[in-house]
Amino acid sequence: MVALGPRVHYFAPDFPASPTRSAGENLEVPNTYRIPVGWLLAHGGEVVRYRTFTELAPSGTATPETLAAAQAAAEASKGTQTILKKQKDTGLWGGNLLGLAVSAAHGIKDIGTIAQYRRLVELGSPRSARAFKLADRLFYRLLSRDEDPALLFELQKGAKGDEAYVKWARGLIREAATAALAEAGEIEAPPVRGAAHRIVSEVSEFLRSPLAEKPFVKSGGSTVLHPEANPPTWYALAMVAAMPSLQRERAGFTERLAHYLSSPQTKKAFVVLAGKKKIKPTHLVLGDPVAADWKGVPKDIPLALHFIDLLVRIGAFAGSPNATRVLGRLMKDVDDRGVWNPKGLRAAPKPVNRYTYHMFPLDPESKAPEWKQVDVTFRLAQIARRLGWQIEYV
Repeated sequence: MVALGPRVHYFAPDFPASPTRSAGENLEVPNTYRIPVGWLLAHGGEVVRYRTFTELAPSGTATPETLAAAQAAAEASKGTQTILKKQKDTGLWGGNLLGLAVSAAHGIKDIGTIAQYRRLVELGSPRSARAFKLADRLFYRLLSRDEDPALLFELQKGAKGDEAYVKWARGLIREAATAALAEAGEIEAPPVRGAAHRIVSEVSEFLRSPLAEKPFVKSGGSTVLHPEANPPTWYALAMVAAMPSLQRERAGFTERLAHYLSSPQTKKAFVVLAGKKKIKPTHLVLGDPVAADWKGVPKDIPLALHFIDLLVRIGAFAGSPNATRVLGRLMKDVDDRGVWNPKGLRAAPKPVNRYTYHMFPLDPESKAPEWKQVDVTFRLAQIARRLGWQIEYV
């Protein structure tokens, strides 16, 4: 374990300050936070240790040799190596692009390329890794608007003879590829910027239209999303969050998006009409998706952490009463060490929404009792730092 010495106070001025109080049950959101660097280094796995050094620890905590060793350990970790071994020379994982779980009905035998690529980013794999180079070739081909039917991958079978479905499928695939490349740091690449602006323009048009408030129509006895409605997807949000320059260039859009994401997500059951097919809308975000009980405890903690982090990076957290309340509830369970330590915790939080696969948990399951606290502790510290709160390192 690296010795931290005396407690260090730090203020990060580059981020907007958060509100000091949230709605509901008078839960307070602090503007100071204690980051347990020593605890995370002692109890986190290889990836958490490496990311703690690079993202949370004060400058000078680790020598260059220690940091290099931590990076090498993260690259050699079981979770990273398992993913790397599954990639084909074509750049694909699982023979598909968008799969988040095995699905016999859709011919998906394993988690797909977009999710595995994004997970490698979260696991701290270096940009120079062969896995990224292989997948990047495929992603940039997707952004080139190549109309090769084979580039529809798992969606190709359903696209036969249905041009409207093909258009929908290609649009979703390109959003996913753009988000993945942006998160990997390709934010100034012209193809990525061009695709990002097209996506933003489509979502912005939706947010400015009456469809933002009434996006549904009836069709054949079903409630469906209006064919001209383009609400944000999880991929679009991830892309915007990863591109600060895009946020500045499209400030009006970012403001409208923040307002939209602060409203409660619809509870209405609906489907998306993609050509002749009805699609479950799991990829869409129609308002705030975080459900919580009356105390503010989120029903899906990984989803709450992911969504709050996206809001923070988009600059939309301060205007979201529900996100502020949920974060206040989570931080109420942080003890004096800076460790997330809710009373009666028996197991690590389990993801419900599969769109958090890439970011939670960071490390494979461990028998150590602290394992169930590590990921949430790390994510809360990351959020606090991004919010620009006054930081105390312990």
